[in-house]
Amino acid sequence: MRNLELKATLLLAFTVSLIVASALFLMRARGYFEPKQQLYLLADNAEGVVAGMDLSFSGFPIGTVQRVLLGDDGQVRIEVDVPTKDAKWLRTSSVFTLVKPLFGGAQLRAYSGVLTDPPLPDKAQRPVLRGDFNEEVGRVIGAAKDVLDNLNQITATDSELNRSMANLQVFTNKLQSRQGALHAIFGNEQDARKLVAAVERANAAMAQIQTLAKNGDQKMFGPNGVADDAQASMRQLQALLSETRGSLQRVDAVLKEAQGVASNVRTATEDLGSLRNDVEANLRKVEDMINDLNRKWPFAKERKIELP
Repeated sequence: MRNLELKATLLLAFTVSLIVASALFLMRARGYFEPKQQLYLLADNAEGVVAGMDLSFSGFPIGTVQRVLLGDDGQVRIEVDVPTKDAKWLRTSSVFTLVKPLFGGAQLRAYSGVLTDPPLPDKAQRPVLRGDFNEEVGRVIGAAKDVLDNLNQITATDSELNRSMANLQVFTNKLQSRQGALHAIFGNEQDARKLVAAVERANAAMAQIQTLAKNGDQKMFGPNGVADDAQASMRQLQALLSETRGSLQRVDAVLKEAQGVASNVRTATEDLGSLRNDVEANLRKVEDMINDLNRKWPFAKERKIELP
């Protein structure tokens, strides 16, 4: 009897030891004895988040949700334990998301774009970006409904689009009519005819102006024109002035001879000198007048300087 009790006691102790060893093995396998650091994720809605769900990075679990608490400010605090060996994937620039797909449970994900940034410290607090597919579907359905309502308003019988299309059809019919584009632009045939008549009168006036300009050119610059008469008169005047200059030059020569003959008489010499100066002044005036005429049109010509 005692042997039987001893065997039962040993069997019970072995069973308990086996259970404890299995539990310790499972706890070790789950990382309960590994050093960890805590991470607090802040969200405005933690629907679908439960204790024990994983925090994944690139598809691999790197942390476990321990508790979900509601703070005094109304925000949800999700406490996540991250093993120290996996904390190297979390940086100060990491982004955390809570995604709720159409099928399946919520998923916590971490994204670290720059792994060279400083590591995330222990007990850090980071906001969570939520992506709820059901909410997005509701917004998409609402936007689609608004689009359909707008399409119904656009395609209605009394819509602005239909009225614009009707006006465009009327305009097209006017373009294709016998009156053409002017009738379509002015809206009535009378105004179109007035515009055509105005254009014709403008063309006739332009033709008359061209004829007058041509006749004026012929009278002014043609054979026996005003310009030829003026040019002939100016030539005669130039010849007359040239003859006058020659006569005055001959008078000047006579005066020079008279001055030489009467050189012994001082008074007569001074009078002749004054007379000669007056004649030279008149000659210079006449020469200046001839030079001015030569510089003016139509007698302008290149002046030549003769060197001795």
